[in-house]
Amino acid sequence: MPLPDRRTARILLTILVFALVLGILYVARAVIVIFAFSILSAYLIDPVVRFLQRHSLFFKNLRGPHVVEAYLTFIVLLALVFHGLAPEFHKHPGRFVDQMSALAGRFSTGEIADDLGSNFGWSNTQTFRIKTFLQQHRASIDNTMKEMERFASTAIAGTLVIPILAIFFLSDGEKLANHIVHLISTSESYEAVRVMAAELHVMLQHYIRAKVLLGLLSLSFCTAAMLALGYSNALTLGALAGMLEFIPVAGWVIAAGTIVTAGLLGHSHWIWFLILLCVWRILMDYWISPRVMGHELEIHPLLAIFTVMVGGAVGGIIGIYLSIPLVATLRVIYRGFPTRSTSRTRLLHEFTASPKQQATSP
Repeated sequence: MPLPDRRTARILLTILVFALVLGILYVARAVIVIFAFSILSAYLIDPVVRFLQRHSLFFKNLRGPHVVEAYLTFIVLLALVFHGLAPEFHKHPGRFVDQMSALAGRFSTGEIADDLGSNFGWSNTQTFRIKTFLQQHRASIDNTMKEMERFASTAIAGTLVIPILAIFFLSDGEKLANHIVHLISTSESYEAVRVMAAELHVMLQHYIRAKVLLGLLSLSFCTAAMLALGYSNALTLGALAGMLEFIPVAGWVIAAGTIVTAGLLGHSHWIWFLILLCVWRILMDYWISPRVMGHELEIHPLLAIFTVMVGGAVGGIIGIYLSIPLVATLRVIYRGFPTRSTSRTRLLHEFTASPKQQATSP
C-alpha cells in the first residue's frame, strides 16, 4: 500500500490536531466556563481595585491589599442587601420557600389564572383561556423550572470557585497575559499579538461596563415601580434586582420571584408589578440591552439579538451570557489577522486609538 505524500500527511495531521483540540474543549467545557466567568468577575472588580489603589495612603504599589479591600466591600454590600431582606424572609425562611414553591406550582397548573381573573375582573371565559394555555404548556414550564434548579446548583458551586480564581486574575492578570503573548507569538508576530491582546482587554472592559449599566437600569426601574406600588423595602429589593441582572434569564426570574413573594407577604400590589416587569423585560431584552451592547462593543443591535438567541439555543443560560463576548472576541481576533500586509506602525496606531476612532478609520 503506497504511503500518502507529504502534503496529504500534513493535511491529515492538521485535521487530527484540530479534532483533538475540539474534543479537549468539549470535555473540559465546564472548567473553561468557570475560568471565563472568573475572568469576567475580575474585570468587574478591577475598577474598584484601581480606585482603592489610586486613593489609598498605603500600599499604592501593591494590588493584593486593595483586592482584599474590594472583596470586603462587595461582601458588606451583599450583607446589607440580605439584611434589608431579613425582615421579610429571615424570620420566616420556611414560609418564603413554601411561597416560592406554591407560586411555581400554580403557574404550571394554571391556577394562577384564577387569581389574576379575580383581581382584574376578567370573565370566566378569559380566565379559562389563560388557564388552558398554561396547562397546555405545563411541560415547558416544568422543564424551565428544572433547568433553573440545575443552574442554581451549578451557580452555587461556581460561586465558591469563581471568586478564588478571580483573585489570581486580579493579582497577576497582566503577567499572565504577557506570558500567553510570548507563548503563542513569534518574533515577527509579537507586536500584532500584543495589539490583539490589548484590544481584547479593552473589549472586555466595555462589555463589563455595559453589564453594569444594564444592572443600574434594572435597579432604577424596579425601585421606582415598587415605590409607586407601595412596597416597604423597595430600595433593598431594587438593589437585589440590579445585582441579579448580571445573571441572564435566571437572574431576573429569581428577582421577580423574590419581589412577588415579598409583595404577597407584605400585601402589596404584586400583580401590577408582575405586569410592569413583563413589559420591562420585553423592552430590556429586545431594545435596551441590544443597543447598549451594540454601542459598547460596536455590534449592530440586530446582530446582538441574533447572537443571544443562538447562544441560548446552543448553550442555554451560559450560552446567553457568553455569546456576545465570544462574538466580540472572534471579531477582535479576525481583525488582528489582516489579509493584507500591515505595518507595525498601523497596528500600534490602532492600539492607541479609541474604539470609535477605529470604527471611523478606513
